[in-house]
Amino acid sequence: MTLNHILTTPALIARGAARFGTRTAIETVQGNLSYAQLDAARIEAARALMSCDIQPGERVAIWAPNIAEWIVAALAIHSAGAALVPINTRMKGLEAAAILEDSGARLLFCCGTFLGDSYPAMLAAHRPATLERVVVFDGPAADASDDRDTHDTRDTRDETWEAFLLRAAGTSMELFRAREAAVRPDTLMDIMFTSGTTGRPKGVMTTHGQNLRAVHDWAQIATLRESDRYLIVNPFFHAFGYKAGWLAAFASGATVLPHLVFNPERVLERIVRDRVSVLPGPPTLYHALLDMPDLATRDLSSLRVAVTGAAAIAPSLIERMRAQLGFETVLTGYGLTESCGFAALCRSGDDAETIANTSGRAMPGVEIRIADSSGDTVAMGETGEVLIRGYNVMQGYFGQQDTAFETIDGEGWLHTGDLGTLDERGYLRITDRIKDMFIVGGFNCYPAEIERLFSAHPAVAQVALVGVPDERLGEVGHAYVVLRSGEHARPEDLTDWARKNMANYKVPRHLTLVDQLPVSAAGKVLKYRLRDAVENTEKAAENTAAS
Repeated sequence: MTLNHILTTPALIARGAARFGTRTAIETVQGNLSYAQLDAARIEAARALMSCDIQPGERVAIWAPNIAEWIVAALAIHSAGAALVPINTRMKGLEAAAILEDSGARLLFCCGTFLGDSYPAMLAAHRPATLERVVVFDGPAADASDDRDTHDTRDTRDETWEAFLLRAAGTSMELFRAREAAVRPDTLMDIMFTSGTTGRPKGVMTTHGQNLRAVHDWAQIATLRESDRYLIVNPFFHAFGYKAGWLAAFASGATVLPHLVFNPERVLERIVRDRVSVLPGPPTLYHALLDMPDLATRDLSSLRVAVTGAAAIAPSLIERMRAQLGFETVLTGYGLTESCGFAALCRSGDDAETIANTSGRAMPGVEIRIADSSGDTVAMGETGEVLIRGYNVMQGYFGQQDTAFETIDGEGWLHTGDLGTLDERGYLRITDRIKDMFIVGGFNCYPAEIERLFSAHPAVAQVALVGVPDERLGEVGHAYVVLRSGEHARPEDLTDWARKNMANYKVPRHLTLVDQLPVSAAGKVLKYRLRDAVENTEKAAENTAAS
């Protein structure tokens, strides 16, 4: 079967069932699914979605950790012609509700309890009117009626995963096959919300065809094989765990081993017990494994492929990954949500210096160039903004089509907001960020979004956030807060509130109360002055310590 025939996920999974049959597609402690069983499971769930009146082009969300049901639900959404909306598991109810509302999702799949939090309970107080049904994967369905206005006539119809699947009987195979056949390469596959400088997350729209083409190329460059056993620690709500994760595995006939929460001891146990061969992740994952005291006593001979990125990497780490962890192939890459998560990737055989100091070169069918502020290409080796053009560039932002024109120019170049260089081989090196975004332990943090969330606090009048260096996490947030007149709040009160209302990596590690923020004549907050204030305070502390 040629590539042109597998540019939709329904076709990909159907092909997997035909080619690999009884080979294990997903392996968990709860049980395994063969490729044939996975195909049957996604069809059953898709028929149930159709019985819930989910129409082509409508949005269906998933808010859950890395479990087999996440994959089955996602494939069902794709197979029914709807668009998948993944939601970050670190988000609180207020944040998840905003994405559900902005996407107009009518149905949400979610877990019951994860890391001590009840997801249905977190959502209850913030549930948007557009959300008609919540399907709970691993527990009883929430009784939303207690939280609803008595005049609200919406039928929420919340239910368990098992009860949801029983609805499949309401849709015939004939109707399903017709719906599945209508899914084309240009059908909207997902809307992945990413934060930006405007403060509110924007929904990046991409299609089946562009994602599947990128997935196949990525899997080929990363040398994925039918015999591989792929431990996916990267979260499914992110392109790294979803597209370069289980989709790439299924495109290769490999076995997916979902992993809930990263713990170096547990991961080492799984590598040995489950004979893991593919283990992508951020550099912190490999650092943690290499720091395990009994590493030398473990049988890690199954490890073969590692793919990393998202932070600076030392060449010594690459060498240690090869020598101590036994990886044959170690690659780094670069991509963003607006490019389906893919753009550049190193190649097998690249030396440690190249892998550590670059993000590889453009993937097939993708162009990368470096431009100055006028949009003109700079000379080789000079720094400028990284621009991407190709089949992988998004279709736009959901509900904000005009905004896309600010990101993609008239010639089709996606302006990433990242600064970088290209060498004579075409290898990309990211040198800085134009935007205010900073990275906390591998997670992107966008000040404008966090500032917007903080504005919901009744005592806060203004807030400005900047990224500051941190020895352990690389960078963390430092918030400067102006309280409303007559209001009183301690920094620790505001921090506690933030922990309850936003993902933990977004919570500022430092918070300073100020009477006013430095602003320009036009009223724009001068964040460079805030960064200078942090730097001056640190220098003063160092001088005091030295004396």
